Amino acid sequence: MNEWLPEIDAWRKEGKGVAIATVIKVEGSAPRPVGGRMAVSSDGKMAGSVSGGCVESSVFMEAQQVLKTGEPRLLHFGITDEMAWDVGLACGGTIDVFVEPVTDSVDEDGAAAKRS
Repeated sequence: MNEWLPEIDAWRKEGKGVAIATVIKVEGSAPRPVGGRMAVSSDGKMAGSVSGGCVESSVFMEAQQVLKTGEPRLLHFGITDEMAWDVGLACGGTIDVFVEPVTDSVDEDGAAAKRS
């Protein structure tokens, strides 16, 4: 996440809201480990990844809602390995993603320094 902290700062300086989505739990096979992060701006920009593309659009939509309400959300995505191959996905497993608004700044580790 450090590589896109300047981008997040720029969004904030432009007056845009920012939400951070963080992978907080992984069970089974998943494309991103715990700690994988994605930032979403209120005007629809994205940086980073929580799943390598598998659930980014859903997380993006939820992040927009978090920005509207100011309320964090815990998201759960899962599919068995067997189901994954049936629908053409390369990975199975489950991931939990915590989405929160950035209300002040983001520290060097990518965690929101102040939360609402």
